[in-house]
Amino acid sequence: MTPTAPVTPILPTPTWGTRSVAVVLGTRPELVKLAPVIRLLGPAAHLVHTGQHYDTDLSGRFLTELGLPEPTLLEGVGGKPRAVQISTALAQLDALFADEPPLAVVVQGDTNASLAGALAANARGIPLVHVEAGLRSHDRAMPEEHNRVVIDQLADVLCAATEDNRDLLRAEGVPAGRVAVTGNTVVEAVREHLPAAAERAALLAEHGVTADRYLLATVHRPENTDDPAALRAILTELAGLAAELPVLFAVHPRTKARLEAAGLGHLLAALTPLAPLGYGEFLALARHAAVIVSDSGGVQEETTVLGRPLVVVRRSTERPEAVDSGFAELVAPGRAVGRAVRRRLAEGDAGLRRLAETPSPFGDGLASQRIVALLGAVASGRPARLSVAA
Repeated sequence: MTPTAPVTPILPTPTWGTRSVAVVLGTRPELVKLAPVIRLLGPAAHLVHTGQHYDTDLSGRFLTELGLPEPTLLEGVGGKPRAVQISTALAQLDALFADEPPLAVVVQGDTNASLAGALAANARGIPLVHVEAGLRSHDRAMPEEHNRVVIDQLADVLCAATEDNRDLLRAEGVPAGRVAVTGNTVVEAVREHLPAAAERAALLAEHGVTADRYLLATVHRPENTDDPAALRAILTELAGLAAELPVLFAVHPRTKARLEAAGLGHLLAALTPLAPLGYGEFLALARHAAVIVSDSGGVQEETTVLGRPLVVVRRSTERPEAVDSGFAELVAPGRAVGRAVRRRLAEGDAGLRRLAETPSPFGDGLASQRIVALLGAVASGRPARLSVAA
């Protein structure tokens, strides 16, 4: 699978004033998914980074790699408890929107930054557009579940990635006139930033691995990292798999800190730890992994575009489309991880070919154009054309 050619625009790109649309985000996955929208907005986009997950090495690198403008960066948010993150970001966003009122506010997904942006827009009576609306895990133990439900209730335009997301919103009583099926911007993000074949081959050689003959793993969610027993169980399984084929383990800063605090660093000895990766580098390694093991929501989407099998170490998912289409399966920490990986490995090249031929359930790569067209209608005060669909 190789990057596709740029898609032909299907909707006109609106024109508006400079910095007239506030795009509020706070994490690297949001940067990735909103990058196509921000680039289409051009000078109209006012990028506001709450600092929920901000560091020069990672977030700064992503901004450069994705070709995004320098953001307005909020202060005192990163590393704080959830309530403090939301309240601190909300206070600064409210002041920012009072001084420089945007025509519309865009948030994506279910982060604390997104909820703060949604609350600030609502408080100032500014139209709110929610990208990736309608995801539900039905797991109230997840803070993200509360965030996404509240944001969807506040949003004026809800951009659902799939028809299932739209149906969930309608079942919750969201009026049909506020929901549009746009597809997921992750499809175009992956297609645009997946390095060319020669660059991918060089990267694999640099890491000493062969295509389709290694595992790639990432773990960062609190349910897996804040519980030493769960973290030990996952890493023990990965170490066992490393006796059969190389395991590249991209170590998230959160995971590194939890490993050190729990005294579990020795479990990395059998693995090949990787420093945090740039987006293109991660996509290249994921594209050729025999199996990926992760607890990331974004990776569940990206693997459907890359055509790779994924073992999701989580008890629930808000992206059942990845499971239903055969790309992913959910497992609990522990031996289930190793069993699931070995099942996928046993499918061999035939299994990889099957996934490569299976279309992603997350759209056709035109999501950002649909979203920007809807934004143009909202920002100009015209009724949004919510009939556009992926």
